[in-house]
Amino acid sequence: MNDELQVSPALRLLETKSFSDMSFRRGVVRQSKFRHVFAQAWKAEHCLDDVRVTRVTWEGPLCAANPKFIAVIVEAGGGGCFLVLPLSKSGRVDQSTPSVCGHAAPVLDIQWCPHDDNLIASASEDCSVKVWQIPDEGLSCPMTEAAVTLEGHSKRVGILAWHPTALNILLSAGCDNVLCIWDVGTGELVYRLDDSHPDLIYGVSWNHEGSAICTVCKDKALRVIDPRRGTVLKVREKAHEGTRPMRTVFLSDGKILTTGFSRMSERQMALWDTQDLSEPMAVQEMDTSNGVLLPFYDPDTNMVYLCGKGDCTIRYFEITEESPYVHFLSLHSSKEPQRGAGFLSKRGVDVNKCEIARFYKLHERKVEPISMTVPRKSDLFQGDLYPDTAGLEPSLLAEDWIAGQDAPPLLVSLSGGYTAPPSKHRDALRNRPKVPSQGPASGSQQAGDTPVPTPAAAAATRNPEGERVAVATAVQEADGDGGREKREEEQLCEVLAEVKALRALVLAQGQRIELLETQLARIEDGDV
Repeated sequence: MNDELQVSPALRLLETKSFSDMSFRRGVVRQSKFRHVFAQAWKAEHCLDDVRVTRVTWEGPLCAANPKFIAVIVEAGGGGCFLVLPLSKSGRVDQSTPSVCGHAAPVLDIQWCPHDDNLIASASEDCSVKVWQIPDEGLSCPMTEAAVTLEGHSKRVGILAWHPTALNILLSAGCDNVLCIWDVGTGELVYRLDDSHPDLIYGVSWNHEGSAICTVCKDKALRVIDPRRGTVLKVREKAHEGTRPMRTVFLSDGKILTTGFSRMSERQMALWDTQDLSEPMAVQEMDTSNGVLLPFYDPDTNMVYLCGKGDCTIRYFEITEESPYVHFLSLHSSKEPQRGAGFLSKRGVDVNKCEIARFYKLHERKVEPISMTVPRKSDLFQGDLYPDTAGLEPSLLAEDWIAGQDAPPLLVSLSGGYTAPPSKHRDALRNRPKVPSQGPASGSQQAGDTPVPTPAAAAATRNPEGERVAVATAVQEADGDGGREKREEEQLCEVLAEVKALRALVLAQGQRIELLETQLARIEDGDV
């Protein structure tokens, strides 16, 4: 009894302190519909088994998914290849399953086109980028011939990023410290940034409208770059103090999120305001693991998922406008470490189950889907969880973006699930004449200069008047009123597209002339 009397005051003090702490925490609970995101791995029968995931040491996701297909980089006896399987596929994957195997060296990165679910780009150690047109029914035989081959890097290519709003614009970054921007529709190298990075590029991300990119480099610097002018707009030296690789992603509100390592090799996540990169808005310390944290960003929910290679966990955070800006939500843990991960675009999630995100986790010989859901009692469509999201239709054509235009993504509703409408740009690669691959830009073309169009592009816009004559002849020879009207409309669309390309060419040449005149004036004044 005496012992109980002696202990009870301490217990009462501890209980009071605990209660006050709990009350304080309860008083500052943040209101958010994503505070209780629940992560659930799918059952074994819904996984993909016997997938020999590549053992390449490149720090990339090694997987990409869209509402139609999942692509996984796999081991190859010679050259490089990746599997493309229907998203509904499950169970054992036979070793004789056809793959995309047109590269001469291991594949390092794959990315689905945001404007065509059948178009995928791959980057390889053979210094090339290839774009593949996947049939709607999937692969029935090995695919070795790419729709477009892009050759402009002198060393292996490890990073790909499609433009979020402009059709057929693709960015590639190689170990030659060069950024290349391609018009996939013509196979042309439209911009080449040679001098922006002194060392290996670790990560690249487009902003919401595709008017700027952010990059992280081995020199530890975070850069914001205007890709069309080739100018570095902002630089933050030593965004993370550690020597291990960093990653970056542009958020929809213009902020930038980076992952890296501290001087003591602790993994970090930092949030930056592009208006002032002098200090981070927020820094989150993680742990001392060696795996590079790959950030996956969902602009609809403003959530960031961190997936570290070699980790057994996936952490997820919500980004808000109020301090402390970055809020840890939860983590998903499993027994087996991940070799990589694919992030499914929002158009592919199951809205009937309140699924807001889905990962495809790569094991050594298995692909395991993991769903992120927000539990709700109602079976009705939850509009607050699914704001309108980016659809398949591009906001701009490639020549519009090259001419200096910007536009936000065109949004679609997910109410009732998403069904892709017939695209006006479907089969754009098949219908356009192939252009020879472009090599590195000539020495006279400096990084950031507007490139001189190739002879093939110039020929396509050289004589629109002659094309009009050809259109008129074709229309006169067409039989039947219906066929004549259809051909007239098709030919008119072609003429309008060529006139638009001619206008873009004139604007580009005007910019180039203006830049050259400025450089000449500086030389004459003795500034250079």
